[in-house]
Amino acid sequence: MSLRTHLLALLLAAPLTLPLAAQAQSAAPVAALAPDPSRITLVIHGGAGTITRANMTPEKEQAYNAALDQALQAGYAVLKRGGTSMDAVEASVRVMEDSPLFNAGKGAVFTHEGRNEMDAAIMNGQNLAAGAVAGVTVVRNPIAAARAVMEKSEHVMMTGPGAEQFAREKGLTIVEPAYFFTQARYDQLQKALAEDRAAGTPDQLNAPTKATPAAAPTKVKMKTKAGKPTSVVTDPAQDARLIFTEGKKYGTVGAVALDQYGNLAAATSTGGMTNKRYGRVGDAPIIGCGTYADNQSCAVSCTGWGEYFIRATVARDVAARVEFQQQPVAQAAQATIDKVAKLGGDGGLIALDRQGNLAMPFNSEGMYRGFIKADGKSQIQIYK
Repeated sequence: MSLRTHLLALLLAAPLTLPLAAQAQSAAPVAALAPDPSRITLVIHGGAGTITRANMTPEKEQAYNAALDQALQAGYAVLKRGGTSMDAVEASVRVMEDSPLFNAGKGAVFTHEGRNEMDAAIMNGQNLAAGAVAGVTVVRNPIAAARAVMEKSEHVMMTGPGAEQFAREKGLTIVEPAYFFTQARYDQLQKALAEDRAAGTPDQLNAPTKATPAAAPTKVKMKTKAGKPTSVVTDPAQDARLIFTEGKKYGTVGAVALDQYGNLAAATSTGGMTNKRYGRVGDAPIIGCGTYADNQSCAVSCTGWGEYFIRATVARDVAARVEFQQQPVAQAAQATIDKVAKLGGDGGLIALDRQGNLAMPFNSEGMYRGFIKADGKSQIQIYK
């Protein structure tokens, strides 16, 4: 072999021999802007669906408004003190994961097998770094696990027992599966199973549910980062009284934020669909489908019928319209939701660009949503 031929062979082979860590490096960061506290903005959603005044009691509406405001205030506090958009979206989503009102974390719905399987994703718009988990059952805050995947591994997504083992190794809070039990969600599953039987839907599982309903408050042991267990008392009766279960609701939660440095971030977390079949994963943890952030365009978090949002790559579609067609973020977001509707899907999204322009379109009856800007005045909406 001639020297020239040998060198050519080495050059052609070089990309294939890069170490994994090098392949995992993020894109070149987009330069941060000069700090400007007046630009901070946070937008959140708590899920879309058949949410109308007719099927919402004043008591439930008050509970959801309070929970959404709590999530906004948590993220806003981070931004107000000069924190990053990444920290802000995680803080907001954690609040919603800890509430039984939302289908994420504590309030996750049950699968066909009677389990709570959760998905989450987070993305940094400054450098396109991203992390996600799917099918986790014992991680108290899946969004924290998603961020750990992004920051403490060379991967983007981890699933199932592997993701749970990784979360344990990184010191995240691990709980017993019973922590995620709520009576209202369990009743939703039983109703769905009854509808399956009435419709003659074949059940390939033929196994009893692993969920055990509780007639009284259940004390659940949780392991904290320090390894010391604490007790959390859940009240199924109160959960059932306040959790909205009427009609169709896609209870994914999410947040997008712009910090004072001009950096965007997005985060999404979900328990999926009630009665979902074996191993189903929706759009929430799939980068570009349910979650996306890029300083060059916008940050997006979606909620809706996940299969359609995957097919339409909704989050990335919004960003592409902003970046390549120079569409205003509101126009881009609405056009993409219209595209989902034409496919037969429903749901909504929140989007935010680097100038602080935001959008919250949906094609369902309602969507829990809200935003807060530098003035600290939160605005929350539920209905059309």
